[in-house]
Amino acid sequence: MRFTTVRTMLAGRLHLSTGPRTFAVEEVPVPVPGPGEVLVEVRAAGVCLSDVHLIDGSLRPLRLSDAVTLGHEVAGVVHSLGPDVAGDWAPGARVTLQAGQSCGRCADCLRRRPCRLPLTRGVDYDGGWARYALAREDTLVPIPDTLPFDQAAIIPDAVSTPYAAVVQTGQVRPAQAVGVWGAGGLGAHGVRIARMAGAAPVIAVDPLPGARERALAFGADVALDPADPGFAAAVKEATGGRGLEAAFDFAGVPAVREQAAAVLAPGGILVLAGLTPQPLTVTDGTRFSYRQNQIRGHYGSSPEHVEQLVRLAATGRLDLAPSITDHVPLADAADAVARLENKTGDPIRLILVP
Repeated sequence: MRFTTVRTMLAGRLHLSTGPRTFAVEEVPVPVPGPGEVLVEVRAAGVCLSDVHLIDGSLRPLRLSDAVTLGHEVAGVVHSLGPDVAGDWAPGARVTLQAGQSCGRCADCLRRRPCRLPLTRGVDYDGGWARYALAREDTLVPIPDTLPFDQAAIIPDAVSTPYAAVVQTGQVRPAQAVGVWGAGGLGAHGVRIARMAGAAPVIAVDPLPGARERALAFGADVALDPADPGFAAAVKEATGGRGLEAAFDFAGVPAVREQAAAVLAPGGILVLAGLTPQPLTVTDGTRFSYRQNQIRGHYGSSPEHVEQLVRLAATGRLDLAPSITDHVPLADAADAVARLENKTGDPIRLILVP
């Protein structure tokens, strides 16, 4: 084992304790791994829209603290080990980190069942917008030498959330008609995953022309403007009159949900992957019930989804290179947040590099 002699590092910190939230890149002590923990030298960290919402206050952490280092999409190399690390980890091992971990203290955790109160990296505990990040050893996922750090970093969340939404919550099967609302950081990958799952047709819906063009490049069969007066007719034509067997809201916009519910096929499912505190409404409840439609909430992914996606990316089944819009120095994290918030250049994923 080897330990860093560097005592401080840069980190992107969100201060929550008093007054308005403030974000700044500042010098903080390098963390020291405790029992069962590993110190990871960060090589790449994704900037997610949920990071933007944490900073602007529209997304509230479940567990408040005075300050937290942001960043739940992280990849790097093992730097040093804390006491009692049971796994076969060694300095230099290439890893990506699960976006969260079990709380370890609820009744489910104590009974070794799936945790119902999971903690999120970069929200409930310090994340990877830093030179070094602590990780519990059971959250490490090994990555091969052939998988670049920037692509590995975005697998937890940017790719795994839509992957889980499509294959698990939406249970998409080959030849099903699928609609994806929002072709940004999550939705663009939702398009790719739906196509990989065999959905046909895959219909992308986004108000931005550039996003629609990107969705087509990512595998959508059709890309529609939600404001088009002929929208419903276009969906009907593209699906042979059936409607959508599965519709995915990756935008988190109430109007999206109304529009998606109206074009579901009988028995069709609406999956809510985009987050919003706004009320959920279905205008024509009788029609919705008569056609036996369903609404399913979705949040995040499970550890096995990240492991599966690492294999898919490592074997060339899923090329994530087109998802990396730009690399930004960690010191300029605030600029990256502004670019994503304002959709400057219509980014999919910006990568912070320490």
